[in-house]
Amino acid sequence: MSVAKILCCLLLTCHLSEGKKIKGERASVADPEQRAVLPVKEPYVSSSVFSLFSGGEDTCTLDPLQLHTLTSCGFNSSNPLIIITHGWSVDGMMESWVLRLATALKTNLVDVNVVITDWLSLAHQHYPIAVQSTRTVGKDITHLVQTLQEEYQYPPKKVHLIGYSLGAHISGFAGSYLEGSGKIGRITVGFEQTVKCAHERSVHLFIDSLLNKDKQSTAYRCSDNNAFVKGVCLDCRKNRCNTLGYDIKKVRTGTSKRLYLKTGPRMPYKLYHYQFRIQFINQMESIDPTLTIALTGTKEESGDVTITFNDEISGNTTFTFLITLDKDLGDLMLLKLHWEGSALWKNVWNRVQTIIPWGGQEAKPLLTMGKISVKAGETQERTSFCAMSNDGQHLEVSEDKVFVRCKEDLPKQRRRKHNL
Repeated sequence: MSVAKILCCLLLTCHLSEGKKIKGERASVADPEQRAVLPVKEPYVSSSVFSLFSGGEDTCTLDPLQLHTLTSCGFNSSNPLIIITHGWSVDGMMESWVLRLATALKTNLVDVNVVITDWLSLAHQHYPIAVQSTRTVGKDITHLVQTLQEEYQYPPKKVHLIGYSLGAHISGFAGSYLEGSGKIGRITVGFEQTVKCAHERSVHLFIDSLLNKDKQSTAYRCSDNNAFVKGVCLDCRKNRCNTLGYDIKKVRTGTSKRLYLKTGPRMPYKLYHYQFRIQFINQMESIDPTLTIALTGTKEESGDVTITFNDEISGNTTFTFLITLDKDLGDLMLLKLHWEGSALWKNVWNRVQTIIPWGGQEAKPLLTMGKISVKAGETQERTSFCAMSNDGQHLEVSEDKVFVRCKEDLPKQRRRKHNL
């Protein structure tokens, strides 16, 4: 064999071996990628049951793993989504407020998807155990929202989470677990200790805001309840007050604020808040009176309202009280005051009249009043009252006295103050 043929054979053998080597390297590079694809992602197993509410007691179970259930249940991706989550369950039964709230939302908002989160299997446990499950249920809700986002391109900003008691914690967790740029549009929570009221009252106040659109309750920012019952917090400037319930105004604040209000015993819960301010001047003797006031407006009359003073009246001092009524009086026009006095005062005065009948007029106890005003929280209008009679602003025990709106208290002035 010639040298040339031997060299050609050697070169061909070298190329073939290099080709096998390159092929082997490519295979070795491809193997890890192939192995990474092989593991199948296990489906998410939800601990909660989600039901789309359609009205009455009719619901349809949604299964995020079976997307056809969304369509068959009537989920409309064009409408916003509200997810209601209940709290801890003592008896393992769904609380009645859940269906009431779902009905109110569906009836009044109409074009909305209402979904109920059922986690009773976890909620009907000892309270500490149920608390531990709240994060799990929060992840269930997050998975539902993410599935809608991935499969339906449904934006999380159209989702509104409503939770009460432990359901409030769950809603918060669900919002925090959501990944990506999209954020939950709105979260409304109610805790048992949010306000001093009966169990579930916060939920029913929310339902009330949907059912009675013409009677929206107003809450006022205040430092504490003692200040609120004095009526000194009925100020709506700089977002110091807000509508309670579904139509609450979104306000960005650095820290959480406490809002206070009084409510009625039944729906509609709205009460109208009035601050009654009265000034006493040159009161020589300390008196502990009980006053009854009655307000008359352009729409309604208040009827008799009793005011009891916690402190004695002496010298020059001003007292303020919160008065709540279940009706809107309109523009205040007239104020009637009656001093009940006390059994001791009446007894002393009767004895004085019996012993010294000619000196009774001078000895009779008097209350001398200065400025009297009433501010309506809902309208932010303050009305000043002046005495009708010529004897000044003196009030005798067991006497009725009528005061009218002062002439200088013009509507233009009230509007100017309201716009500050």
